[in-house]
Amino acid sequence: MKKSINVKWATWLMLVFMLAGISACKQQSAEKKFNSIDITGADFGHDFRLTDHFGKVSTLSDFKNKIVVIFFGYTHCPEVCPTTMSDLSHALKLLENDAGKVQVLFVTLDPERDTQALLAKYVPSFNPDFLGLYGDKAATEKVAKDFRIFFQKQKGKNSQQYDLDHTAGAYVFDQTGKIRLFLRYGQGAESIAQDLRKLFVS
Repeated sequence: MKKSINVKWATWLMLVFMLAGISACKQQSAEKKFNSIDITGADFGHDFRLTDHFGKVSTLSDFKNKIVVIFFGYTHCPEVCPTTMSDLSHALKLLENDAGKVQVLFVTLDPERDTQALLAKYVPSFNPDFLGLYGDKAATEKVAKDFRIFFQKQKGKNSQQYDLDHTAGAYVFDQTGKIRLFLRYGQGAESIAQDLRKLFVS
C-alpha cells in the first residue's frame, strides 16, 4: 500500500475526531482502558441499509445484542484489507466460546467490481460467519459519508484494474448498538480480542 494512503488515513481520522467533538486522549477508568481508540459518544455511523452476500437487505439493528465490527474495504485490496480481515478472524479464535457474540461486517467500497458472488467467496474465506455487504454507487457513497470513511479511486491500467485509497481501520459497536471503538490498522489480533472482551461486560 502506498505511503500516501497512510497520510490520507491519518488526516481523515483526525477530521473524524474533530467533527465528532471527541478527544482521543480523554480520561478512561483503568479497568475500561482500551488498546483501540475510544470514540464512545461519537455522533455518526448510526445505521446503514445494504445487501449482504446472501442477497438479504441488512441494517445495523439486525445485529442487536451482538458486538459489531464494521470494516470498509474492497476485495482487490493488496494489503490492508486481507491483513485486517485475517487479524479479525484470529481475534475471534482467541475469544473461543465468546466468538459468537461478535459479528464482523465487511462493507465494500468498490461495488463496480465486488459483486455479490465475489463477496460470497472472499469474505467467508477469512471466517464463515463474516458477512460481506454491498450497495450501488449511491448507497456506497452514502454509507461512507455516514461513517466518515474516506475512499478514492486511483487511476489504473484500465477500467477494471485500479486501486482505492481508503480509511484503514474498523469501527466497533457494542451490544446496544452504540459506537465505541476505532480499531487501528495493524493493531493485532490479541489487542483486538482484549478490547472485545471488555465490551462484553460494559
